Amino acid sequence: MRIISGTYRGLHLRTLKGGNLRPTSDQMRETLFDVLGPRVGGAAFLDAYAGTGAVGIEAISRGARDVVFIEHHRPAAQLIRQNLAALKIDSGYALLNCDVLKGLERLEGESERFDIVFLDPPYEEIREYHHTLRRLARGSLLGPESLVVAEHSRHVELEENYLNLYRTRLLRHGDAQLGFYRLTRENEK
Repeated sequence: MRIISGTYRGLHLRTLKGGNLRPTSDQMRETLFDVLGPRVGGAAFLDAYAGTGAVGIEAISRGARDVVFIEHHRPAAQLIRQNLAALKIDSGYALLNCDVLKGLERLEGESERFDIVFLDPPYEEIREYHHTLRRLARGSLLGPESLVVAEHSRHVELEENYLNLYRTRLLRHGDAQLGFYRLTRENEK
């Protein structure tokens, strides 16, 4: 796995051996960041279910102002720390080693707000998608211009809306899809 573009372009990231993680592929990350484009520069970026940290580290490489990683699996959280240390990234990020819903609650308590939220739970954990997207829709972490992106299997159909969080785009790439969601303003309903 490598960083696609930006400051750390071409550098490699480590992953865990075995089947505990399903990292976002280089091609999928390239597609994601091509769509996000210049909005990543200066953004507050949340990488939920961060795994190896590849998506959040790619955001740092492309100029994100702040990146928060949330990863419950302790070996994966340690791997994120190792990947950041190997790249000599020592600021501009926070790592929460906890359940994602607890992490979102904590971030709300700290009055955080994110421009981009990326979530990629294990594909078989369908309820995680629904719970997290509903929590984001109900909470205070998103602003009117925020974008939420959910990576999921093409065999899984996520809802078109979660309360006031509406899907605006769906991209298929191999066996995976990216669902793009935004808050809808009252006058757009």
